[in-house]
Amino acid sequence: MARLTKPLTDTQIKQAKPKEKIYNLADGEGLALRIKPNGTKSWLFDYYRPFTKKRTSLTFGTYPSLSLADARKQKLAAKALLAENIDPKDKREEEHQQQRTKLTNTLQAVAEAWFIVKKASVTPDYAEDIWRSLELHIFPAIGNMPISQIKATHAIDTLRPIAAKGSLETVKRLSQRLNEIMIFAINTGLIDANTLAGIKAAFSKPVTKNMPSLNPNELPELMVTLSQASITKTTRCLIEFELHTIVRPSEAAKAKWEEIDFINAKWTIPAHRMKMSKDHVIPLSPQVINILKQMKLISGNRDYIFPSIKNPTTHINAQTANAALIRMGFKGRLVSHGLRSIASTALNELDNKFDGDVIEAALSHTEKNSVRSAYNHATYYERRIELMCWWSNYIEDAATGSFSLGATNN
Repeated sequence: MARLTKPLTDTQIKQAKPKEKIYNLADGEGLALRIKPNGTKSWLFDYYRPFTKKRTSLTFGTYPSLSLADARKQKLAAKALLAENIDPKDKREEEHQQQRTKLTNTLQAVAEAWFIVKKASVTPDYAEDIWRSLELHIFPAIGNMPISQIKATHAIDTLRPIAAKGSLETVKRLSQRLNEIMIFAINTGLIDANTLAGIKAAFSKPVTKNMPSLNPNELPELMVTLSQASITKTTRCLIEFELHTIVRPSEAAKAKWEEIDFINAKWTIPAHRMKMSKDHVIPLSPQVINILKQMKLISGNRDYIFPSIKNPTTHINAQTANAALIRMGFKGRLVSHGLRSIASTALNELDNKFDGDVIEAALSHTEKNSVRSAYNHATYYERRIELMCWWSNYIEDAATGSFSLGATNN
């Protein structure tokens, strides 16, 4: 006949004294109180592991922090697991590991993993902008929070001061980036749901503002002012180069001599510097070749066509043209990115002289349809040569020749 164990009482436990050696007080059904020589009283549950049938013990906690009643509740929970062939010790370790994972996977840690993937699909400049915005606006407030614990209110409270300053476009971009990080966390098994999916609804939508630009009929004013401006030769060449080639400011500022093919009169901007992450080949008009020849005298022994004044080994700042236009009196009327708009407006007002797709290709607005995009790239280049030459001639005519660095009729 099996020996019955008499259950413990709180009085017995309180009165149990430490001895020279560790000893146990059994409560029954595998539960016991272990008393160490130093007086520590710990609850243990002895059981046989499922499948292996090896005897082991699971520690519940110490008395009096864990009462007799609570220790018995934990014993019953462990026995319920065993009834389903689940090892309570393995179950606990799994739960502890999940908790450690939650605490380790902070928003910033997950963002770093997401960013490794993200930056491979965008330009280096854009990638830098993404990470800088997170470092500046997000990480100081909630970067150390476990991503599993982040709620919409946490993100909204973080973004609210930015919105209060009127920087709604920044709020919009940060909301999008936070959502991308959360989706990445879902796809990698770190969380089950995106708690930040609707945070943009907590803020007003930013008002879209067009880049300040001039009408094509105001181009003569720009060219005359540019010719008389108190700016460096490099800055003036940069502005005219941007205007003739219809490229984005950063693409012009970072242009390298190795990208220029003088023999075939073309400039190939590598994919990693393009917004659409594809090589962009630009036909160079005679006027652009003239501008480049003048820059050869200044930077022909450098990597960059338009070197920085402070550090000639690197390129000129992409904002240099903007700063020059402000000093020239065009503040609020024209920014360097708006030079592209002048060209776009002029070309689109020509009563179908140039096909709309050809104009879009010249502006490096990539087709969403990859097959059609590849076809356009191959078929439009010859037609873009005509377009770029027409545009350069238009600029030269607006400058009345002598006011243009690229002039061909001097």
